[in-house]
Amino acid sequence: MDSLSVASAAIADPASQGLTLSGSWTARGIGPDTPRVDTPPRGSASALVIDGTRIEALDTAGAWVLQKFLQRLRDEGNTVEMRGLHADFAKLLEVAEQQATGSAKVSSPIAGAPSSMLEVLGRNAATTLEEMTAMLSFVGASAAALAGSITHPQRIRWRPILHNIRSAGFDALPIVGLLSFLLGIVVAYQGAAQLRQYGANIFVADLVGLSMLREFAPLITAIIIAGRSGSAYAAQIGTMAVTEEIDAMRTLGIEPLDLLVLPKIIALLIAMPLLTVFADVLGVFGGMIMAQAQLGVGFDDFLDRFVKAVSVTSYLIGICKAPVFAAIIAVVGCFQGFRTKGGADSVGRQTTRSVVQSIFLVIVADALFSVAFSALDL
Repeated sequence: MDSLSVASAAIADPASQGLTLSGSWTARGIGPDTPRVDTPPRGSASALVIDGTRIEALDTAGAWVLQKFLQRLRDEGNTVEMRGLHADFAKLLEVAEQQATGSAKVSSPIAGAPSSMLEVLGRNAATTLEEMTAMLSFVGASAAALAGSITHPQRIRWRPILHNIRSAGFDALPIVGLLSFLLGIVVAYQGAAQLRQYGANIFVADLVGLSMLREFAPLITAIIIAGRSGSAYAAQIGTMAVTEEIDAMRTLGIEPLDLLVLPKIIALLIAMPLLTVFADVLGVFGGMIMAQAQLGVGFDDFLDRFVKAVSVTSYLIGICKAPVFAAIIAVVGCFQGFRTKGGADSVGRQTTRSVVQSIFLVIVADALFSVAFSALDL
């Protein structure tokens, strides 16, 4: 029990111009035996020197009592000078004095509001730069984890991969097929009016085939998957971040990238090219129906011209875009999910951002592909 005892707070030389404080100025040290710390000493002079070198401990309770004691001395007209107080104790006493006088610095949302459009632009630029840096770091970590899984195949989690292939691939077949079919119809219908004027009805196969296989099929598939699966990735990981499930996984020694990110990336890399092929078939089929209805081009004539107009290179160009689009959608969706902080409103906000950023980056990547293929004369 002696090891738990503390020295009581004490004031020495109460009748002189110098006071010495000693003991533990804590909640346990300040008690009924403490000598009248709430009143000034007898014979107080106009200048008092307070020696705090012998103070053994100080907490918030002791700092509050000591501040009251010093303030009482000043109210009596004394000039008080504190000496020898430990640096940490001095900081705590200063905080107590600021709280007592109401001079503590309190952050105000109004003080932090931007004062000009230039400041708003600067803050937005800094936020964008920080997010870009974080995304590059996330891409590097995901690439390193993917390379580790390839070199050690036993680490690959096949069950989550198959689940994501079903949810992002097979379950997306109806919507991808329907929109591709309608898009093929629209392309053929819009081109029919122009081709009919020049008697070039047969060239509708060139228009539908090249536009669908090279551009529209991979692009419309990527946009659908970004809105469907990319948002689901962000919402799932964001909800886990809000409920601290990701922190629990790290505590258990489970790497979130291996369990949450890699299965989604691998599954989408497999599913997107297959969905693009499916979109190619349905888009061309829709163009064939509209060509027969509007231009009188039968299926046999359409397919005969289609084989001559569309090369294998054009077909592979569209297929090669799909894995790049898949990587963009999966990485952006997972990244925005990990950026979720706060509550449910943050989940919705990050989900929206994942869809917007995914579609934007997919279109940028498609434009870069067009420039590169044009330079390569493909």
